[in-house]
Amino acid sequence: MSVILAIESSCDDTSVAICNNGKITANVIANQTIHQNYGGVIPELASRVHQQNIVPAVQQALINAKVTKQDINAVAFTRGPGLLGSLLVGVSFAKSFALALNIPLISVNHMHAHILAHFIDDPKPNFPFICLTVSGGHTQIVLVKDYFDMEIIGETLDDAAGEAFDKTAKLLALPYPGGPLIDKHAQHGNPLAFKFAEPKIADLNFSFSGFKTSILYFIRKQEKENPNFIAENLDDICASVQHSIVQILLNKLKKAAEQYGIKEIAIAGGVSANSGLRNGLQQTADELGWKVYIPAFQYCTDNAGMIAIAGYQKYLKQDFVGQDVSPMARMEF
Repeated sequence: MSVILAIESSCDDTSVAICNNGKITANVIANQTIHQNYGGVIPELASRVHQQNIVPAVQQALINAKVTKQDINAVAFTRGPGLLGSLLVGVSFAKSFALALNIPLISVNHMHAHILAHFIDDPKPNFPFICLTVSGGHTQIVLVKDYFDMEIIGETLDDAAGEAFDKTAKLLALPYPGGPLIDKHAQHGNPLAFKFAEPKIADLNFSFSGFKTSILYFIRKQEKENPNFIAENLDDICASVQHSIVQILLNKLKKAAEQYGIKEIAIAGGVSANSGLRNGLQQTADELGWKVYIPAFQYCTDNAGMIAIAGYQKYLKQDFVGQDVSPMARMEF
């Protein structure tokens, strides 16, 4: 028997989950709307709101899972990577909770957890598989050989795909968070209406800085000729940007699958909630005979459910850390 309490506080969402013998029985996420006023996450504000949200989130998770504090066997927490102030709140709470109940602590790498989210629900991928992990801060292609035997075989050299979505949304004056809004508008637009410069990277790595610049210059040029260009073409712009990003991601993923001879393919991270990426992956899978794995929406963005399932696997190995553990803003993969 094992009941794991999991804490995720790497950015602006405070999340608490319960894993009971490998099954997620609660996954509470408290969002922070205050950052909408600033067009992005303000680290100091994020850490303050985490302090306000973490106790109520824990209480709600215990209620949802129908367990008490005394039923908890270990506490798993995100150690990094992430915003240091936000991580500090989660790590400090986890350490205090574990110390008070004299139970072990489990340190979890945020990026490992995104990948292990695939082991929450059926169907689960078979080892080895390739996972495309895409978020606002990371874009990686990972060869997953076992639960914690993972190798990055491709990653961004500069900006992440999620950042390309977010920066485009700012250029289009869409409110924060802009990525989901681009996806929403894209569903009503023509994905081939406009073309943007695509990076020419020979290996499995990515680059999105030049792509973002291409969008910036395109919009500036069009607005000089027509000040109402964005308003008149918003759906088509969003659809074209989304299509370009998805094709960049899928082209590298196809190259990786061919290079390693693997047809078990997964996606993870916040951008894996994007409908264009999901549909594009499924279409590619049908063409190439891949078996694909896509997490439920609640396990795509930052959430404690993925921390809990990673913590459960570490609990089985008795892989614990001491009370001297500290958060790491830049944690090695």
